Amino acid sequence: MNIFLIGYRCTGKSSVGKSLADRLDLSFADSDSEVVREQGISISEMVSKHGWDFFREKEREAIKRLSAADKHVIATGGGVVLNPENVKDMKENGIVVWLKATPETIKQRILQDENTADLRPSLTSKGFVEEIQEILSERTPLYENTMDFYIDTDHVGLNEICSFIISKLQQKS
Repeated sequence: MNIFLIGYRCTGKSSVGKSLADRLDLSFADSDSEVVREQGISISEMVSKHGWDFFREKEREAIKRLSAADKHVIATGGGVVLNPENVKDMKENGIVVWLKATPETIKQRILQDENTADLRPSLTSKGFVEEIQEILSERTPLYENTMDFYIDTDHVGLNEICSFIISKLQQKS
């Protein structure tokens, strides 16, 4: 069984994933990092040179490969739920946890993250806050339909988030 972490940018997928994997003695993988490693360029460069469709195709390949693994905590990209094949693979090969945060929290975390430029290219031509709100409103139903359960990550520490997830996993087994 795998644990897939889904959610918008800066909701804690990578940080929670690493910590959760440590606590559960599982391997950790990050689908965006896998794509970057395989392509040898940042996501921003990839999108600039080849477009979002190219990135989504590479993301699909990474999710397919990672889904075939076992005993992994997998942090996914925020748009992983846009492809129904990704959703199918995640649901068939593990538990899907949606890490939620408000637009305000997401904005603050993006502004504080020094990797934002390379890892988080703009998704729309809109302003920063408008983009967050628009993309969240589009993706929220997809996250809801994909998840097994969710946790709000606003104002909650890493240990509390991991403890909550572990508790929910124990209830499911």
